[in-house]
Amino acid sequence: MARRSCFFFLLPLLVAALAGSPVVTAQRNALPAAASVRVGVILNLTSAVGVRRRVGIQMAVEDYYAANPGSATRVELHFRDSAGDVLPAASAAVDLIKNVQVQAMIGPPSSAATEFVAHIGSHSRVPVLSYSATSPSLSPAQTPFFVRAAVNDSFQAAPVAAVLDAFRWRAAAVVYEDSPYGSGILPALADALQGAGAKIMDRTAVPVDATDDRLDALLYRLRAMPTRVFVVHMLHNVAGRLFRRAKMLGMMSGGYIWVATDGVATFMDRFSPEEVDAMQGVVSLRPYVQETDAVKNFSARFKARLRRDHPTVDDVREPTVLRFWAYDTAWAIAAAAESAGVAGPAFQTPQTSAPLTDLDRLGVSATGTALLNVVLSTTFDGLAGKFRLVDGQLQPPAYEVVNIIGKGARTVGFWTPESGITQDLNAGSAKTLRQILWPGEPRDTPRGWTVSPSGLPLRVSVPTKRGFTQFVDVGNVTATGRRNITGYCIDVFDEVMKIMPYPVSYVYDPYPDSPESYEKLVDQVSSQKADAVVGDVTITASRMEEVDFTMPFTESGWSMVVAVQKETSTSMWIFLQPLTTSLWLASLAFFCFTGFVVWVIEHRINEEFRGTPWQQFGLIFYFSFSTLVFSHKEKLESNLSRFVVIIWVFVVLILTSSYTASLTSMLTVQKLQPTVTDVRELLRRGDYIGFQEGTFIVPVLEKMGFEGRMRSYSTVDQYADALSKGSANGGVAAIFDEIPYLKLFLSQYCDGYTMVGPIYKTDGFGFVFPRGSPMVADVSRAILTLAEGEKMAQIEKKWFGEPGACQSQGSAVGSSNLSFRSFGGLFLITGVVTSAMLLIYLAVFFYRERDELRAAEAAAAASGSGSGSGRRSLRRLRAWARHYDQKDLKSPTFKRRWSDESVRNGSEYAASRTPRWGDESPCNVAGAADADAGRIPEEVVGGMSPFSISTSSDERNGAVSPAAAEFDNSSDRAAVVAGTSQPR
Repeated sequence: MARRSCFFFLLPLLVAALAGSPVVTAQRNALPAAASVRVGVILNLTSAVGVRRRVGIQMAVEDYYAANPGSATRVELHFRDSAGDVLPAASAAVDLIKNVQVQAMIGPPSSAATEFVAHIGSHSRVPVLSYSATSPSLSPAQTPFFVRAAVNDSFQAAPVAAVLDAFRWRAAAVVYEDSPYGSGILPALADALQGAGAKIMDRTAVPVDATDDRLDALLYRLRAMPTRVFVVHMLHNVAGRLFRRAKMLGMMSGGYIWVATDGVATFMDRFSPEEVDAMQGVVSLRPYVQETDAVKNFSARFKARLRRDHPTVDDVREPTVLRFWAYDTAWAIAAAAESAGVAGPAFQTPQTSAPLTDLDRLGVSATGTALLNVVLSTTFDGLAGKFRLVDGQLQPPAYEVVNIIGKGARTVGFWTPESGITQDLNAGSAKTLRQILWPGEPRDTPRGWTVSPSGLPLRVSVPTKRGFTQFVDVGNVTATGRRNITGYCIDVFDEVMKIMPYPVSYVYDPYPDSPESYEKLVDQVSSQKADAVVGDVTITASRMEEVDFTMPFTESGWSMVVAVQKETSTSMWIFLQPLTTSLWLASLAFFCFTGFVVWVIEHRINEEFRGTPWQQFGLIFYFSFSTLVFSHKEKLESNLSRFVVIIWVFVVLILTSSYTASLTSMLTVQKLQPTVTDVRELLRRGDYIGFQEGTFIVPVLEKMGFEGRMRSYSTVDQYADALSKGSANGGVAAIFDEIPYLKLFLSQYCDGYTMVGPIYKTDGFGFVFPRGSPMVADVSRAILTLAEGEKMAQIEKKWFGEPGACQSQGSAVGSSNLSFRSFGGLFLITGVVTSAMLLIYLAVFFYRERDELRAAEAAAAASGSGSGSGRRSLRRLRAWARHYDQKDLKSPTFKRRWSDESVRNGSEYAASRTPRWGDESPCNVAGAADADAGRIPEEVVGGMSPFSISTSSDERNGAVSPAAAEFDNSSDRAAVVAGTSQPR
């Protein structure tokens, strides 16, 4: 790479040396004439810099054609003087387009002049290439024929933010030149600093022609800020004077940090020795240019050429990146003209009869668009590095971070878009900067801010309170002439300052007008009359617009305190109050459901659950409600019903116990009820309310609707007196205040008052500091450290007493009634168990009685009339119900009953023969009935079955069940026809 670059730039010298050779001369004469491409160059030719730029651009064109002797085009340079001003530059551009008909232009030097010329070039479709207009305000998107052959200043924002982030500086003040060049970087810089966790505390514009007095005034303003990190973005002529004045004011001493953009480091050769001496310790950026053989060769040839052509210019200095960018820009135009094959100039003059100005008479270039497109796609290895345009501007190179020491600048690191801050450009280099010598030559890296910009102890304002002095108490003047200031907030702040990682000197300054409004107290900081505020100052959004708060050191929120009154209930329906309506209804429903399920399970097998319909209906309710006092005496035969009752009795036990306890509490314990329960009640009754003087909640209360009905108080004794009087007697019905104050009030007045209503959220008490103060983060961390230890609890105990010392406050509210939610789990358990037992019983019933149910369905179908599906379903249900209503003769209950009756009657059959279940089973009886409907029943002969005897008697059967009572006597006739007459 180095050898190719060397050959690339030595080739023109070889060609010039061979120019006298006859062979070469003959070959050159044989070449066709090259097409001329006119290029205008606008420079400040009256300055030494403009002369040097002219020499560099001429050398670039000569070097290109020396390296490419067979080119079909030839760039013809036309120089114009801008005189360092916008209007001459614009006039020169118009002259070049109108009279010379240039096909491209280079320059002018400044961003302001280039913006004007770029609009002219876009109007005539003439590409305008600039190697020095770096202001972000000038964009190729707005002027499509503008090409920035330099790096946009906004690209410097990221490396500047990276430098600040490397030293964890979180705030900075920006000092910029009051010009398009200076102000254009501000949006990008603000975004970059925000991304690095820092913020801009102030933006100070410095006029280009500012006098020393004006500079001093601006520097005094900067010195009054807490931050000591200053980012400078201005050109060398303004920056030199700024640093000289800063040194005279002592702002280039220890603790100050100055970070400058490339407007300083790039033009180090233009500063005077006095200015360089004033900039000792400044950290600056500049685009990195690798010192290749091509760069060394060009620098040597440039110096020789400048001495030869311009011997009066004696300030031949080391080339800067702008000189390299100017060289690469001219090379790019020559290469693009050759690639585009641009012929001679061709302009189209506008045809119009209206009078034209000079701008209107400018023609439109026919070759400008093609030349622009080729320029945008041109890439090559230039002196400044890779020449490649994206979106019409040069891509950002690596930035070199330099530290100004002695008579020059020392490289301390690099920044690249890929790796960020590194010590070297090698892979794996440490991501830090080398040792930097800061202003004043301190041993350690400066903190970046100062506790007190004036160098005096912090002026800490504290409120002067007439009440609630436990928070802040401004005592009388002592013998030493100072006030004894104490309180909870003061002790917390003193302990926080002891934890700070650096010493902080401060003095308390009482503010006498704080009882009127804490807003005036907070304004002491925003108006710079105080450095901080310590006290019971609540954090609010409106206050944070002017100042910064630390994290809160107390609990947050505000609510209201009201008086309580004794309540004695004389209602005759007080026995209903222990349970809510929902719980009463749920209990009633489960009583009925449990009784019904027990009846369904026991009806076919238990004689006690049979009888007339009204008897059975009453039995359902009697059995379930008798469990309330555990007086149920019905014997249960099924294990399913027994399990249901066991669970239900457990539920009843808990329910009755809770009811008894709640009712006893209501009848015996004296209740204290608040006189007011919510804000709406206060508004409806039109009561007066109270508040603490100076509180921030007054506007909020007025918005709620209390305007004109508010009274101010300042002490806890006044609170108690106003609440005891009441709204009708010159007092108030409620006091609105913040939670810490209300708790302090209730700790001293335990009986007779309580806190009710919603708690409106706030952020609690915090310490106040100026906007952007770096102390806020450190103080907040110290508050957290203090809160995690025992010291905070000791301070609270010292000023507010033991927490929870007021025990009587807890009995102010009486017993509350019991709700369904309290017993939802119990009802869920009993409901699931009862339903499960019912489903199990029905499944077993339908399975065991499936044959009998089919027979009953057949008999019902045979005796029925009509073919409708609805009537068939109804007959089927009636048949099932009648069969269910019959006794289950297979159950052990009726088997034992038959055995007992046989013994009591002394029948001959029972005396002579012991019955066998296999012979006289209910199944055999039923089978005999099915086999022969006309058979004489056994009960009419001497050896008749005890089952039939017991089941045929009306005295033992009882009447039909409620379920069977619905149906008519058609099923009886159907049973006779089917030969299945059975006892009911």
